[in-house]
Amino acid sequence: MAEAKKRHGILEACTAKPQDLNGLIDYAADSVVSKTLVDKDPGTVTLFAFDAGQRLSEHTAPFDALVQIIDGQALITIAGKEMTLTAGQVVIMPANIPHAVGGTGKFKMLLTMIRA
Repeated sequence: MAEAKKRHGILEACTAKPQDLNGLIDYAADSVVSKTLVDKDPGTVTLFAFDAGQRLSEHTAPFDALVQIIDGQALITIAGKEMTLTAGQVVIMPANIPHAVGGTGKFKMLLTMIRA
């Protein structure tokens, strides 16, 4: 019962129903929009929409994270190495390694972080 109470909003809309990731989040002018799809002890799944020119500056995280681009093109930097990813491509950002995410145009990505 407690698990059912945790389901609301976006998570409830996705539970046991096929969804188009691209349609679950909209771009906002001059912003980075995020929606958490799953937030559990073992990890999180978060959807992001970056407006043109928006970025997450270089930082580290204590866990591995998988980035999947679902719309547009993103510039991912991991340990100083830049790479361009397009829709359908994925990359793992290793734990405790500096990384940054940005782009010149709009893009959407799904971030899966495993804490265990």
